Amino acid sequence: MLSKAQIKYIQSLQHKKNRQISGQFTAEGDKIVLELLTGGLAREVYATDDWVHEQEALLAKLSGVAVTVVEPQVLKQLSALTTPNRAIALLDIPPATAPAPLTGTVSLALETIQDPGNLGTIIRIADWFGISSIYCSPDCVDTYNPKTIQATMGSFARVQVIIHDIAELLKTSDVPGYAATLHGRDITAFERVKEGILLIGNESRGLSQQIIDLSTHHITIPRLGGAESLNAAVATGIICGRLLI
Repeated sequence: MLSKAQIKYIQSLQHKKNRQISGQFTAEGDKIVLELLTGGLAREVYATDDWVHEQEALLAKLSGVAVTVVEPQVLKQLSALTTPNRAIALLDIPPATAPAPLTGTVSLALETIQDPGNLGTIIRIADWFGISSIYCSPDCVDTYNPKTIQATMGSFARVQVIIHDIAELLKTSDVPGYAATLHGRDITAFERVKEGILLIGNESRGLSQQIIDLSTHHITIPRLGGAESLNAAVATGIICGRLLI
């Protein structure tokens, strides 16, 4: 049974300031929590009795994981979702890491992405296409926002997100930068990219002129209809699907 203090603490992790102070965050959902458990990443799990019963065989094989059965109404209090799932995991925020090697790899760099759902989906897209590192400008939405984590569907455990100045990254990098713009070169004209940085900008403003000027290539998705722009995550998926396969 959870105390009021424990409930209040877990609820507090919905806010970035408290996540930074505590160094912890939560991840929700049956599939995500199971993936975290099998990967050895979850340290505490709060779940309904039926969920714990269903996963009894798996839980019996794990060590060092505290599983607490809670009533559905308590889980609703802990959840950041309108309709909560049956399990919530408590995890430690990984320590900040140095930039990953750029030579011989393809990375994503995001400038001022503000929507947590977009960031989470982009992390999931990176995981799908085998991109292991994403660079986020310091003004991007928090990686550990509950909505971001939910949108990754567990991919946050396999993709390294590095907070880094994007302009500095491009200035110090020897690999080409591919800036997504509305007036670049058609992506269908490019060969498969085996090394470089794919640059995606803010949902409404796109990439800043500084980042565009620092990039090696300006690329665009050909538009056949009348839509003014594409969602940042949708654009990322199309670009990765065309340039990486």
